Amino acid sequence: MKRSQICLGVLFLFQLSCFSQSIVEGTITDSLNVPLSYANVIAQPQDSLKRMKFSITDEQGRYRLELENVTYHVSVSYMGYAPYHFEIDTKEDTTRNIILKEQDNRLDEVVIELPITVKQDTIIYNTDKFVTGDERKLKNVLKKLPGVEVEKDGTVTVNGKKVTAMLVEGKKFFSGGTKLAVDNIPANAIDEIEVIDNYNEIAFLKNLVESEEMAMNVKLKEDKKDFAFGDMEAGKGNQDFYRAHSNLFYYSPKTNINFIGNLNNTAEKVLTYKDYFEFQGGLNEAFKDGSTVFNTVNNDFLQLLENKDVIKSQNQFAAINISQEINNKLNVQGYGIFSNTKDETFNQSLNQFNTFNELKDEVSQAQSTFAIGNLNFKYLPNLREQWDFKTQFKKSNAENENIINSLVDTTNSRYLTLQDIDVSFFSQNIEWHKKASKNHTFSFAADFVFDKNNPNSFWETPDPILEGLIPVVEEPIYKLNQIMETKSTNFNVYFKHYWVLNKNNHIYSSIGNTYLKQLFYTNDSQELLDGSINNFSGSGFGNDLVFNLNDFFLGLNYKFKTGIFTFNQGAFLHAYHWKLDQQTNIVKNKVVLLPSFLAKIDISNIKRLQFNYDLKTSFSDASNFANRFKLQSYNSVFKGNENLENELYHVFRLGYRKLSTYRGMMIYANASYTKKLHGVENTVNYQSTNQYVSVIMLDNPSESWQVRGHLKRKIKKINYSLGLNYNGSKYLQQINNAFETNKNNQTSINVSAKTLYNNFPTIEVGYRSGIGNYTSSNIKSEFVTNEPFLNIDYDFLKGFIFSFDYSMYYYKNKSFNQTNTYDLANVSLYYKHDDSAWSFKLEVQNVFDVQYKRRNSFSSYIISDNKTYILPRIIMFSIGYNL
Repeated sequence: MKRSQICLGVLFLFQLSCFSQSIVEGTITDSLNVPLSYANVIAQPQDSLKRMKFSITDEQGRYRLELENVTYHVSVSYMGYAPYHFEIDTKEDTTRNIILKEQDNRLDEVVIELPITVKQDTIIYNTDKFVTGDERKLKNVLKKLPGVEVEKDGTVTVNGKKVTAMLVEGKKFFSGGTKLAVDNIPANAIDEIEVIDNYNEIAFLKNLVESEEMAMNVKLKEDKKDFAFGDMEAGKGNQDFYRAHSNLFYYSPKTNINFIGNLNNTAEKVLTYKDYFEFQGGLNEAFKDGSTVFNTVNNDFLQLLENKDVIKSQNQFAAINISQEINNKLNVQGYGIFSNTKDETFNQSLNQFNTFNELKDEVSQAQSTFAIGNLNFKYLPNLREQWDFKTQFKKSNAENENIINSLVDTTNSRYLTLQDIDVSFFSQNIEWHKKASKNHTFSFAADFVFDKNNPNSFWETPDPILEGLIPVVEEPIYKLNQIMETKSTNFNVYFKHYWVLNKNNHIYSSIGNTYLKQLFYTNDSQELLDGSINNFSGSGFGNDLVFNLNDFFLGLNYKFKTGIFTFNQGAFLHAYHWKLDQQTNIVKNKVVLLPSFLAKIDISNIKRLQFNYDLKTSFSDASNFANRFKLQSYNSVFKGNENLENELYHVFRLGYRKLSTYRGMMIYANASYTKKLHGVENTVNYQSTNQYVSVIMLDNPSESWQVRGHLKRKIKKINYSLGLNYNGSKYLQQINNAFETNKNNQTSINVSAKTLYNNFPTIEVGYRSGIGNYTSSNIKSEFVTNEPFLNIDYDFLKGFIFSFDYSMYYYKNKSFNQTNTYDLANVSLYYKHDDSAWSFKLEVQNVFDVQYKRRNSFSSYIISDNKTYILPRIIMFSIGYNL
């Protein structure tokens, strides 16, 4: 498909917007001519084959209905006022203003089933008013709700804000992440969707804690309660590809059980790297103010979950979630997750260093297994008090075999890397919250975390390795071993007092202590051909470090509200004491004051402007303090710096949001700026591809900024969308003993239009474009990516669903004048008869059988142009059964 065809598609959407329809608009006020915002206007067609129309008034009381040329019965309702009804049959645009009278208490109650109900910061969607009955999963339902967006990765946003907690019948679905819910909850079980802004698990903390959380609560139909439901699906494809998936659910007033299972070799990941971290748990939002950031090492094996582009893949996944109400005061919830993944990848890259280029081929085979167990007890002795006891276990193992062929000038090298990573994790926390009186509320938390990480590595090569950096004995085959262990113990206690002086003035005080202990051990050696060991410890290798850090802190915040303005300013005073125990002992103390400021302007119910400022601090992981060498990879050696201290940086954020139901418009924009006053940066010395890496403290080492904007506008039956994103950074780095300034600028734009017609395909046509400019030392690179795309979803002939997505990628590396164009497409046809439990699906992935994708990346001293090979075309036929 050529870009001209995409443009024709866009023109086609504009033509569709001219379909015959008329607009009825006006204002709704009370008898004193005061506008009534969030009044519901419902237009019910007398033709049963037509869809109901609705509108919600904005802050000026305006409404707007887009009607077909048939007769409608229109109902207007607003709490506390008598309903208003009229009929309309118009073939031209009409203005009709409506005055509602206050409800007479003597009138009989009138029940009107509203499609959307807005109550302060809660939106309730009656899903039956939006769906056709052909939807399969929760995500298909959500995509049809006004203001709700579902991304391919399972992220859900409502009016531009991300949903951070997913609930079913008021209880968390697994950890509360959205991906498992949107991909697995059956559409036919859903009755209502509740969206709760400024959400807090502790109800009486809602107006005390500044929360950016947003929860979505799925309410089930009555016939799905006290009853097991779900679906199972099995598919067989070409070249031995297969897929099996099952979802089983049971809900009753006291017991909830969910099970999800998946087997496939099509690279389908039920959980990704990002999703895994949503299962980390942690303390309530109330305890996050003023906290110190500890940059602990990520469990490296998790990166294996991020491999979306593979040439071979096998995946096994199972998860169970159970919630049991013991009595009206005690609730127990737990979940268990198991995943086993085997992937094979193949990448080719061109790496630009300061004075040379490297061509690299890399083949990897990886197997990762992890299991998570979580158990939560929630105890509510009364409506003013709550206890939470949360326990989590994690066990993980990953094995990775990696073969690299590297070509620099005319020198070709080959490296084999084997890794075996074992991770154990345990956490226990206790929370207590008490509303002692109208004016005084207290919160207390104690949190214990233990994390053990054992990544062992082996390197083998016939070529000279890390010459001049490690004390190897010359042999035909070089074999290097590394044993590494990290143990981390973290204990926190936190106490907070909320003092409500009056409705508009609050004082919050905090006191707490954090204790962190990390043990870091490494041993590097060479395995000789005669079986003996050449240990590198005599040449400055091998670490045995104990790092202790204690943080005692006090915090005070004053929050007040006046008119449309809300201010929250305060500061946290941290007293740090840390000790390094290695070859030499180092003890340091430091006091840091961290101020914060928030200003929020609620211009109206639909407009908000917010500014945040924080001075933040962070400490490095123990490995960065270790003052002896360790092998980092086949071509790099790392040494820490025992003289590091805490980083200190300013964070500024400005956000604006506007939602207009009358105009069908949503605007979301924010900007952020981060400036490091003192920061840890890498220092790199390299000879050819061999690198000696260390870390140093610098003053004013870096700054970064981000600007994001999103505009959506509905014009008749077309939704138009425009998204802009800009990221930039600049930071100092020491390369070969000389300081260089690295710069990174990335700009992207996303434009699309989507049809919203009844009984007509949902067609989305769009265009994405990205430009990356990277400058490292004297290297400058520019990459351009253009991507027209087309998505089609069509429910037809009562039971058939056709889906198609297409993208054409145009990639150019301007530095080397390299271009690459490829097309990616997937198509599926699904059928299920209303009266049958059986369903059938035929799908094709990678329709054009594309071999690889192109992308670029930027690190502190390398700019890379990458080819990532992917799975071939997959044709699969599946049969499903609904319980």
